[in-house]
Amino acid sequence: MKLTKRLKRRTIGDYVIPAILIIWGFIVLFPFYSVVVISFTSQTEYIKNPLLLFPMEPTLDSYKRIFEDGRIASGYLNTLKILAMSLPLSLFLTISFAYGMSRKNFPGRRILFYFVLVAMIFDGGIIPLYMLMKDLNLVPNNLWAVVLANTISTFYMILMHNFFKALPDSLMESARMDGAGEWRILANIVLPLSAPVIATITLFYTVDRWNEWFHAMIFLQKGTLHPLQLVLRSIVIDTQIQLMSSGGDTIELAQTNFAMGVKTAAIICTMLPVMLFFPFLQKHFVKGIMIGAIK
Repeated sequence: MKLTKRLKRRTIGDYVIPAILIIWGFIVLFPFYSVVVISFTSQTEYIKNPLLLFPMEPTLDSYKRIFEDGRIASGYLNTLKILAMSLPLSLFLTISFAYGMSRKNFPGRRILFYFVLVAMIFDGGIIPLYMLMKDLNLVPNNLWAVVLANTISTFYMILMHNFFKALPDSLMESARMDGAGEWRILANIVLPLSAPVIATITLFYTVDRWNEWFHAMIFLQKGTLHPLQLVLRSIVIDTQIQLMSSGGDTIELAQTNFAMGVKTAAIICTMLPVMLFFPFLQKHFVKGIMIGAIK
């Protein structure tokens, strides 16, 4: 009887909304699935049917084309260097600045916060940034130019500022009464309570640095210093140039240098490390976004 009543209470929306969500999920996931399929497909099979659901003759030629290039190892290494250099610095500056701006007794915090908002809305441009890095003797060919060009994100700082501002002031006041300074309050009280938002900001900064290519293209001239994104971009461009110069007459060359396959394989090589890193922070991700964006 209870089951029958529950079935009778169902409305059209109970069926339409899940159906819409399933269709929307398929629309979102299909392009990613298509990229994976094409990366394992030969050019002959792709020409016959560009909308493959599964390759009939899977091949690793596109991945071999990428990893046989000696630049790919240096690209991964340079990206890891940039990540190791910038992530701790970005987190330190973001956390310390957001904590200072969230304290009511910080002098001039309102004016300083407005300056930060103006900097987020209006960008000075690449030319002043290049001149600044040149005055600091960081160009050309210095990884620190890439690291310092985008050290702190205003948006991420505001997320963390809103989280810190929502913490009870009584926690800080009781710690001050016990003789704790601001740095000790931040390290022993605030940071342990901020694991969700810190995990979220860490993921954001990691993805930003992993996908870094624009500032590297501007500040780095040596190919041995290029990060992964620039290396993959150059491999794809070289593949297309070889095909254009050959005129498409050589079938073997076209098979080996399948441009679309190289592009999709490059996308997978770029996305896979981040996708493997994301599950470790997933449980904090949604909570950190919601808490940091409440205000």
